[in-house]
Amino acid sequence: MTETIGERRTADTVCPDCGTGLTGGGAYVAWCADCGWNTDPGAAGEPDGRIERARRNLARRYGEQLFADLTAAGGRGDGADRAGRGNSALLATALALAVHGVTLALLAGGIAMILAGEGLVPFLSAIPIGLALVLRPRLGSLRGLRKEAPDLPVLRRPDAPELFALLDEVAGAVGTTGVTAVVVDPDVNASVRTYGLRQRRVLTVGLGLWEVLTPQERIALLGHEFGHYAHGDTRHLLLVSGAFQSLDTWAYTLAPQPPQSLVDHFVNLTTVLPRLAVEGVTTLLDHLTLRGSQRAEYLADEAAARVGGSKAAAGVMDRLLCAEILAGALRREIVGARTRRGGSRAENPAEGLWQRLAVQAAGVPATEYERLRRAGELRGHSVDSTHPPTHLRHRLLTSGEEYEPRIALDADRAARVDAELAEARRVIARELLRG
Repeated sequence: MTETIGERRTADTVCPDCGTGLTGGGAYVAWCADCGWNTDPGAAGEPDGRIERARRNLARRYGEQLFADLTAAGGRGDGADRAGRGNSALLATALALAVHGVTLALLAGGIAMILAGEGLVPFLSAIPIGLALVLRPRLGSLRGLRKEAPDLPVLRRPDAPELFALLDEVAGAVGTTGVTAVVVDPDVNASVRTYGLRQRRVLTVGLGLWEVLTPQERIALLGHEFGHYAHGDTRHLLLVSGAFQSLDTWAYTLAPQPPQSLVDHFVNLTTVLPRLAVEGVTTLLDHLTLRGSQRAEYLADEAAARVGGSKAAAGVMDRLLCAEILAGALRREIVGARTRRGGSRAENPAEGLWQRLAVQAAGVPATEYERLRRAGELRGHSVDSTHPPTHLRHRLLTSGEEYEPRIALDADRAARVDAELAEARRVIARELLRG
């Protein structure tokens, strides 16, 4: 057997374990569909950090439990655990308030030290006040978003009326409202976030995913993102999300440093108990919110199927499974663009980038999707530590009731939306290949 190091593809045509002919090969992993040999040659290692590992394990366990519950309920979220979900949400809110109470106590203590006005006490007040400022919830703003990513296109309603009309229609179909702005980036992803006290919604469209989806799959993707707000997700609450931000900041601040002196040893020793307390509170808040968050993901998938159709929603799941392939294709484009600089090739590599990526995605064979699903099942693949396993999401979409799309994106309307995104495509392609 010969392997290409790193990609672990094999030149053999027969499975060394069972003697069956291999599936795949060439540009894709060769594997045995009968016994599963080489199904997951590049198995992902454990995530870094104790908290992140705990989150992953919880996500997998809750995802499997909820899959069984939703399957028994016919794929709907009207299960008998509604009271339990309500109690968990109340406890999570109370715990979040306690976390924010610590921040307020630090601020109040610092102000009290200033008012005391004796000796060095007012100067020492900078420590608790500084901590309170670092730990405060970040509400964010659209203006701050532009500062964080000045090269990313940000579209408002006058910039793309056809796109925003489509977003409003999809949001209305799942029972919620649209967005204030759309940010375009190169990632193989999409998301909706809220900003400011008024909690204005901003959709981020990753062209690495958007450009490889069919028009109907794009409707399903949007249905999923808006579905989070239609069905509720405790983690999206301002109090709870802010508490997670504060706890992550505490964890970063209290993380042990590589000991290079006695002082480092002493500091690491004094932070052990606070560090364990932060880990404990984070784990508890995860327990209280993760099941509800997993349920919200499944229901967002159902919203995607209802608005875009079951086949389109399942297609989005497949694209998420091959995210590494798409990201690898983009990396090769970047390397190729850098290699050609100063060479004889006259054309601009940014031209046609997204079309080439779409061709790459369209060329992924069905057998590779099947391998990725099996590999995902073996490793418990999920988008991140708050999502259920991707293969279970795909199975729930394909095994339950099949929905016809409520909104059909015809070729003419899709072309008008594409035209409004054309400049953003050019900007992102140019910046991406520029490195």
